Amino acid sequence: MYGGGYVDEKERAKDPIIKDDPEKLAIFEARIAAGEKVEPSDWMPADYRKQLIRMIEQHAHSEIIGALPEGTWITRAPSFKRKMAIMAKVQDEIGHGQMLYSACETLGKSREEMLNDLISGKSKYSNVFNYPAKTWADVAVIGFLIDAAAIVNQVLNSKGSYGPYCRALERICYEEAFHLKQGHDAFVALAVGSPSQRAMLQDALNRWWKPIIHFFGPSDKMSVHTERLMRWKVKMASNDDMRNQFLSTYVPKIRELGLTIPDPDLKKDEVTGEWTFGDPDWDEFFRVINGDGPCNKERLAVRWWAAEHGKWVRRALLNPNEKYVVPLA
Repeated sequence: MYGGGYVDEKERAKDPIIKDDPEKLAIFEARIAAGEKVEPSDWMPADYRKQLIRMIEQHAHSEIIGALPEGTWITRAPSFKRKMAIMAKVQDEIGHGQMLYSACETLGKSREEMLNDLISGKSKYSNVFNYPAKTWADVAVIGFLIDAAAIVNQVLNSKGSYGPYCRALERICYEEAFHLKQGHDAFVALAVGSPSQRAMLQDALNRWWKPIIHFFGPSDKMSVHTERLMRWKVKMASNDDMRNQFLSTYVPKIRELGLTIPDPDLKKDEVTGEWTFGDPDWDEFFRVINGDGPCNKERLAVRWWAAEHGKWVRRALLNPNEKYVVPLA
């Protein structure tokens, strides 16, 4: 679902780039330039492997954590139809996480390590899932606009260079297309509904707009790694390019419904096609990414609880002849 592809530059800077064999590196880059896919058994630069692990792992975590805010609305959905749709979507997101963990394992990091790093706070996941879904309108905004932002990123990255990730993304994008339709349907229903429903939707849009702008991460001008990662097709577009693509597609759709985007400075340069916006408050973005958002502790606490209460299942699968006491709560 998600996977804005943001990598913390401070964390990245802690690890020096390992020098690779120049001859092997030249062959590797020529293969990528020719459009070939890299497979797990192929030689790859150490930094290529490291950045892919970081990106795919973050994406997998985002799928799992991303199911939590919407999952809380399964029992409170406004109709049986909405309940069935949100249940199916949450199930899909968990499945996406499983596919992505499998893709990441081909690079040498185990699923257990990845989940431990998530629970400990070492690994990152998308900033948007550290905000609360206060009303059903929040679910509509997530399903329409955040899924749309994720699709921009995922469709591009499905054309990247690492085979297992691309193949996982191809399937994920098919399912995300249905999620987007579900979100759009819920969004429009509120926009053309009663005055109170419309007000609820506008309030949700106001609260989510800044996290949506943050979703793609800061400008790539702030990164010294972007050129190499794009040359290796680890990233297929810059953060700014993806954000511009999203805004160009979805700002007109929002305005068409008569809703107000809570940024009077948002505008598009018709010559360059680039969007400018008000103060994005990147300080808030970095605080949230690094664990100090409204729901960071809550989200990780849920994952810790799930891991602790699932230990007996994992042990039973690995040691079927051993006896276990199943926790009651």
